[in-house]
Amino acid sequence: MQWARAGGILAHPTSFPGRFGIGDLGIEAERFFDFLTSSGQRYWQTLPLGPTGYGNSPYAALSAFAGNPAVISLERLVEDQLLPESALETIPDFPTDRVEFGAVVPWKMGMLREACNRFEDHASATLRAEYANFVNENTAWLNDFALFMALKDANGQRAWVEWPARYAQRKPQALAEARRDLAADIALHTFAQFIFFRQWGRLREQAHTRGLQIIGDLAIFVAHDSCDVWSHPELFKLDEHGQPTSVAGVPPDYFSETGQRWGNPLYRWDVLAESGYSWWVERVRQALHIYDVIRLDHFRGFEAYWEVPASEATAIQGSWQPGPGIGLFAAIREKLGDVPFIAEDLGVITPGVRALQEALGFPGMRVLQFAFGGSPQNRDLPHNYIPDAVVYTGTHDNDTTHGWFAASEGHERAYALDYLLCEPEGVVQAMIRAAYSSVAALALVPLQDVFDLDTEARMNFPSRADGNWEWRFTDAALTPERAAQLKLLATVFGRYEAASA
Repeated sequence: MQWARAGGILAHPTSFPGRFGIGDLGIEAERFFDFLTSSGQRYWQTLPLGPTGYGNSPYAALSAFAGNPAVISLERLVEDQLLPESALETIPDFPTDRVEFGAVVPWKMGMLREACNRFEDHASATLRAEYANFVNENTAWLNDFALFMALKDANGQRAWVEWPARYAQRKPQALAEARRDLAADIALHTFAQFIFFRQWGRLREQAHTRGLQIIGDLAIFVAHDSCDVWSHPELFKLDEHGQPTSVAGVPPDYFSETGQRWGNPLYRWDVLAESGYSWWVERVRQALHIYDVIRLDHFRGFEAYWEVPASEATAIQGSWQPGPGIGLFAAIREKLGDVPFIAEDLGVITPGVRALQEALGFPGMRVLQFAFGGSPQNRDLPHNYIPDAVVYTGTHDNDTTHGWFAASEGHERAYALDYLLCEPEGVVQAMIRAAYSSVAALALVPLQDVFDLDTEARMNFPSRADGNWEWRFTDAALTPERAAQLKLLATVFGRYEAASA
């Protein structure tokens, strides 16, 4: 597809302001949209929106199809008369600058249970009809997901492989009994998904009304402890006990002597191919119900992926295995047409990966924080860009640009200052300007860089198991001055005109 020049901001809904301990899909999200439009932006990029489990990572969701109930707006539930106004009068004293997932999520689910009970007794005929339609249209994944979550609740949140074997192995009689015995919990999780997608649909309409498009992230792999693996074990490389026989990762490189052992189960691409990749087609179809543009995480894994024996503690003893290649995307195109994909093509990329990307016509990524450590031929330097690209100052896995520059030294630091023609205190604004002025069709900036925040605002430390995904901003940070600065850059470099055309 042809990409018009435009700009956008990367921010996850959990980072939005508000008094409920976590950002949500309500009033503050719409205020953020107002900031985007006043800034001359056309795109909002979010991280995956699935329900998170251990570690709170949106890249290790409990389902590739479901939404995260933690970002449901309680204020919208009051407006829909599914919660009384009195329910919001006493709220725990949550911090405003970060998410305490361990405290917020149980409290939020308690509020949703109250709303679910009220729905049973007080929902209007219109709302009941919407609910029935939602359940009917999403049966293919919703029934299994609601049961999975109810069983997870009943088993102390343990991973599904630790459940009694009759549930882990999906014995029909055991599942039938669970559907009967856990009916109330199943109803709660079904209701929560209905509300999530109802509120998301409203928010997406609000975005479109303002001329905004939503870019969403599609993680290539799914979590082992997920409804996807539990309900479709035949699609993954598992042993007879449901444990992975091999897992995903990346090999040793400059950044890690032992590589990265991610631990996600690997697909049986041959089995998926026999079905015309139907599970993947449906996954992308679901993503298109949520997003306007899809960023494909770890694109190189579709050409070849690093397979690590599950018995290995590190990724050293892995091997490259062929991915599905063009066959997967041909199946997606046959069923869904031309899907607007962005390829996350970072890291060591082989000629084979480049050939696949070019054959598919997916724009790739450039990251300015990666630009200054080498030679003038570095592909992340703006003078080496092509129009069919998406430039970021940094990503959710990077430090903030302020933090990155503070930690840089030697050649990288000197080259950045020379290239950007700025003083150290002006690096962040100069990086944003470099992104906007480049020929890349899309320029996307993490919200932390718009605010010029340091490392404390970093979203994710890939090498750290705890303390990630917690950053939040306050409503006061969305100032008219910052909006005016962004709009000036968008206007000067032809990105605002494209947004308003």
